[in-house]
Amino acid sequence: MLPDKQNWSETPNIHEQNVQLLERCKWFKVYDVIERLDDYLGNTLYNPDAYQYFNSELNEFFVEHGIGWKLLGGIEIWGSESFEQVLKSAKDTEHQFGHVTASKELHQAISDLSRRPAPDPTGAIQHAMASLECVARQLTGDHQATLGRIMNDHRMLISPPLDQVVIKTWAYASEFGRHIQEGREPPFEDAELVVGLCTSVSSYLIK
Repeated sequence: MLPDKQNWSETPNIHEQNVQLLERCKWFKVYDVIERLDDYLGNTLYNPDAYQYFNSELNEFFVEHGIGWKLLGGIEIWGSESFEQVLKSAKDTEHQFGHVTASKELHQAISDLSRRPAPDPTGAIQHAMASLECVARQLTGDHQATLGRIMNDHRMLISPPLDQVVIKTWAYASEFGRHIQEGREPPFEDAELVVGLCTSVSSYLIK
């Protein structure tokens, strides 16, 4: 909606108009506004104090009101405490050891889980598996192989029978993330599980 040109004063007229517009927004549009403000404070205005204050206050509000989102360079889904710990550990590990592409793929997987108004579980599975595949390729030096082939050719990469978890997850991802069929979108919970497994395995392999 265009600004009301009859509004001249910042307070209360423009402020109240902004409040009214937000109240009439579809819920997912409110988060778009939050991301635009976050980007403006951090990049356009470049006010570190205002940026940090906005982030911390908003995330505290989300926690206090049981809202399952967080502001972390964009709005992301807020998982369980264990899920959050796994993600943080994996991100730190990938950055520390220079796995840039894997880190980007993991970030995209989280973005797909956080997509509004509806998450993209297929995309999350694809990117999570791509992240793990990047790590496995770099560690084995087999830069053209799929993860399935790597697991077959490097039998001791993960101790058996734990290796079967990765092999079965790869098979699931191939069916629901790569060779998808009409009307067979994977459940969100499955996608979240695949992201968590791939993240944990990636961190394990790097370490």
